[in-house]
Amino acid sequence: MDPASASSVAARARTENFPVASLLFPRALRPHLRAIYGFARLVDILGDELQDDPPAALDQLEAELDACYEGEPSWEVMRVLQPTILACSLPREPFLRLIEANRMDQRVAEYESWADLKGYCVHSADPVGRLVLGVVGRTEMELVALSDDVCTGLQLVNFLQDVPRDLALGRVYLPAEDRRRFGVTGLDRPSPELRRLLEFEAERARGLLSAGEELGRRLGGRVGRGVALFARGGSAALEALERAEWDIFNGRPRPSRARLALAVIR
Repeated sequence: MDPASASSVAARARTENFPVASLLFPRALRPHLRAIYGFARLVDILGDELQDDPPAALDQLEAELDACYEGEPSWEVMRVLQPTILACSLPREPFLRLIEANRMDQRVAEYESWADLKGYCVHSADPVGRLVLGVVGRTEMELVALSDDVCTGLQLVNFLQDVPRDLALGRVYLPAEDRRRFGVTGLDRPSPELRRLLEFEAERARGLLSAGEELGRRLGGRVGRGVALFARGGSAALEALERAEWDIFNGRPRPSRARLALAVIR
């Protein structure tokens, strides 16, 4: 990946929409959360959208991550991330897992079981929550376990919203055993079987997202409210899918601003 392309991709990641829930966090923490979000978006852009040799780009990103710990990175998003890593003493492993998730996307097209898919989420989703806990200085194991559930639930919601997009990328994130259970033979068109599968996976996601309230309660204060809102946003997205009668082929059903506002004050 040439330096000009790296700068362009990094600049785009830096200016992506910042999650609304993060605005409930204390102002001093928001730059750190923004830096982590920028890294996560950069990984996704390199893995999903880069036309020329994504694996090589991910290797370069890992080298940039190494430079954050042992030198001076050159990519814009990584230069922004380095002060956060140092100020919050963030470990390298969660960042490496996010990179590995996108490497998995290059070689794995679908997952046989929920256990297999959950193993993918350990790399693709859970590290973000662990990094957020690192920023707020709360890394107790019981909090990490609750955070992992919330992040996996949010990832599953994204999978339900993005079935057509993922299929176009040659990927399927609905477990094969579940597709067989509900008799789903195609993911490129609506069907009663697909609707029942989506409803089933949505209930699984709701169960995972329910950990958000307990996590928010244990964290307390503005941080707790912000973390709980991440989970409520996932629940609101599931409600939007329900209101759209599980139509995932005519736009991406998402909650309205009014419903997100209600989630904030719950």
